[in-house]
Amino acid sequence: MARVLVAVAGGAAALKAPHLLRLLRARGHEVRVLATPRALEFITPLSLAVAAGGEVATEEAWFRPDGRALHIELARWAEAVLVAPATADAMAKAALGLADDLLSATLLAGAKRVAWAPAMNEAMWLSPQTQAHAERLKALGHALFGPAYGPLAAAGEGEGWGRMLEPEELVERLEALLAPKDLKGLRLLVSAGPTREYLDPVRFLSNPSSGRMGYAVAEAARDRGAEVVLVSGPTALPDPWGMEVVQVESALEMRQAILDRYPWAEAVVMAAAVADYRPAETLKEKEPKVEAERLLRLVPNPDILKELGERKEGRILVGFAMETGEGLERAREKLRRKNLDLIALNWVNREGVGFGSLENQVVLLLRDGRVLELPRMRKREVAERILDLVKELRG
Repeated sequence: MARVLVAVAGGAAALKAPHLLRLLRARGHEVRVLATPRALEFITPLSLAVAAGGEVATEEAWFRPDGRALHIELARWAEAVLVAPATADAMAKAALGLADDLLSATLLAGAKRVAWAPAMNEAMWLSPQTQAHAERLKALGHALFGPAYGPLAAAGEGEGWGRMLEPEELVERLEALLAPKDLKGLRLLVSAGPTREYLDPVRFLSNPSSGRMGYAVAEAARDRGAEVVLVSGPTALPDPWGMEVVQVESALEMRQAILDRYPWAEAVVMAAAVADYRPAETLKEKEPKVEAERLLRLVPNPDILKELGERKEGRILVGFAMETGEGLERAREKLRRKNLDLIALNWVNREGVGFGSLENQVVLLLRDGRVLELPRMRKREVAERILDLVKELRG
């Protein structure tokens, strides 16, 4: 986790700053907040202080009676500075090296990593001056998060480019910026979510997989520098940024999407809960309900992971084994039979770590015989542990 200074500049998007601060703290970051005078026309110091868990740095506190200079102190303390919202004025000052307010002086005083979340009218964002300043900031090593296309704050402006990214995405992008790039260059193929096997146009067989585990692997790998392709069954999760996302429904569609991209991949993490069977026949029209028993004939779906293992050719293969009982020996057998390097054994019937949960508890079994039992933790943390082993196997 990092020490993050959130600098809030003027604009209506300053109203989102407390939510951003709370999210950063919830992810374990140590947070301080700086607010410009214009920002405090939109949001109160008390709101920011409560969300940040500490006092707000303002112009009034810039120089202390004891001789301390707040801009120097903040620049040395922060491991990252996130300017959100970032105005055209703040970006221009930083690009030109001005230092006539607390924010610009802090940035000029040696702030280590700086990220900007632009928020302004589309005309201001697209102006040649702002675009030139944005390019200058990137040349200085600063990161730009956004802006997005969407509703603009000014009355009558409708939609356009210049909307600040939502706090959730800003946190993700900041953590990606801070993450070590120890998987840089790795081409990783990840599967996630359930599959649906249709009986007719409106009925299907499936399972409760949320896709969170696979998405966590894909996002963690992206943050660590990998090039990622995510093949996902139907989920309620938004497409992660910074990677190719391929949406599929059935097991056969997932198989084809994965095989199409398999020659490109150096490593594969199969976290999807792929249906073992599909109906022998899919009706083209909805069958009316009848008050009688109906026998359903099922046929096996292809074993995608086993097929990948048969074509391995030096790739790193990671699978998951979902069990409701002990399952350790079954996971070992699956590791051997499918020619895997690593398998994650988890239990879907344990409270708090089953389908749809935010946490997981797994046992990692490696091809070399090692068994690593992880405590209950967030799925993102499980993903990081898996990727640590992928890095080790990669050599």
